[in-house]
Amino acid sequence: METFTRFLYEFLGQFFKGIITILKGFGNGFKQILDIKSYQNVVDAYKDDLSMSEWVLVGIAILCLILTLVLIFVLIYLLIRKYLKFRKQAVEQDDLMEEIATLNNKVAQLVKEKEEILAMKVSQLGLKPGESPTEEANMNNQEEQDENQGQRFSKLALIDEEYENYKSQDYGNSFTLPELCENFRNFAASKLGLFYKEEMMRIFISGLASTKLVILQGISGTGKTSLAYAWGKFMKHDSCVASVQPSWRDRTDMFGYFNEFTKKFNETEMLKEMYIAGYVDEVYTVILDEMNLSRVEYYFAEMLSILEMPNRDEWIIELVPNSWKTDPKKIIGGKIRVPANMWYIGTINNDDSTFAVTDKVYDRAMPIDINDKGVPFDPVDTEAQDINFSYLDNLFKTAMQENPISQDTLDKIEEMDNYVIQHFRIAFGNRIVAHMKKFVPVYVACGGDEVDGVDYFIAKKILRKFEQLNIAYIRDEIDPYISFLDKTFGKNKMKECIEYLLRLKKLT
Repeated sequence: METFTRFLYEFLGQFFKGIITILKGFGNGFKQILDIKSYQNVVDAYKDDLSMSEWVLVGIAILCLILTLVLIFVLIYLLIRKYLKFRKQAVEQDDLMEEIATLNNKVAQLVKEKEEILAMKVSQLGLKPGESPTEEANMNNQEEQDENQGQRFSKLALIDEEYENYKSQDYGNSFTLPELCENFRNFAASKLGLFYKEEMMRIFISGLASTKLVILQGISGTGKTSLAYAWGKFMKHDSCVASVQPSWRDRTDMFGYFNEFTKKFNETEMLKEMYIAGYVDEVYTVILDEMNLSRVEYYFAEMLSILEMPNRDEWIIELVPNSWKTDPKKIIGGKIRVPANMWYIGTINNDDSTFAVTDKVYDRAMPIDINDKGVPFDPVDTEAQDINFSYLDNLFKTAMQENPISQDTLDKIEEMDNYVIQHFRIAFGNRIVAHMKKFVPVYVACGGDEVDGVDYFIAKKILRKFEQLNIAYIRDEIDPYISFLDKTFGKNKMKECIEYLLRLKKLT
């Protein structure tokens, strides 16, 4: 063993002597590099033999040597700094991994505590962990939750209390559609100082008969909002004014939303009006004031689809995804029925601050232009009226049955459709035709002429689509189209259409 110890000492000694020699070599090398006295001795040995120009070269050589030394030390400094930075990052990464591991342990502990709490709740229901609760247990649990959370539709619940013993009243209405137009016109003038032409009354009532969404458009100050306001006053139910905001993006801006934090539903005035309308047999109105300040197809999209359904039993909107025991009577399964006795009247100003209304909206609505100021007249003093929705709705249906568009006029409309397709590459679908078959008969029943009704409807619902075309491209087609209308429907019979086409021509 003593022999091996001597061997190992000499064997490893050879290795470490080499390392020591290397380190000494590095040390001696740096010592020699930094031996300024040796540099000075070399300069002293040659200073007497150097010329002036050679002394310049000596200075350059000394300067290059100094720069080389500086670069060596800078490089060493950067390498050391980079190493320390890398080391710091490695340490921080190790600390982060330790922190993540600690958080994972805490999460696992919280999950375990959650499972224990759930197991305790399951045991309170009379179940063993792993078993599914029975339907009865679910109902008991829901009832307990409802009692703890209370009423989430507080405003609608008050309406339930107010109308708890309400019974629909029969007002014994007996007026005709022409009398309705005349009474409304006289009421607006005598009570509100608002003057409208007889023609406007026919168009407005016919628009209400043909769709639940009426759009009043035109220049500012001509009485668009006032007309909708006056209609609510005339029906003895003030119109609910919903001022559209640029921030409106979906239906929650109209109906409200459920606040998960407070566990309450933020009910809007429009939702309240809809809920009240569901109790009564009367006419209610919502005014969407400046409805194109935001995109109509965003916040009103669902209503556009619902109101188009022929079966009113399918007019359902889901307010919340579940049902509470304390929900109002008419909120069934978290859903509310859209009342058939409510109309939505939107007003539009076309300027730089608004959005263009798309075809999707116009095709489902009845646009009415109000560009003329009312001309004062001496009205008959007329009071507001109590009107049953069922009676008004029956008047509309009777008018559609008794005054259908004549076959001759339908043939002319089809001929016009073919002309428009051929020359303007625009067609109108079945939806617009079905809409026309509601509007025109009621317009006739209100005292208007069939061709005048068709004229107004085509101008506002079909020719409006020409604005999407290149006006300069269709300019030469406008005069022949006017001649076609005169030939087909009679000279100057289609006044609204011709006036619109001439106005369109002036834009080129």
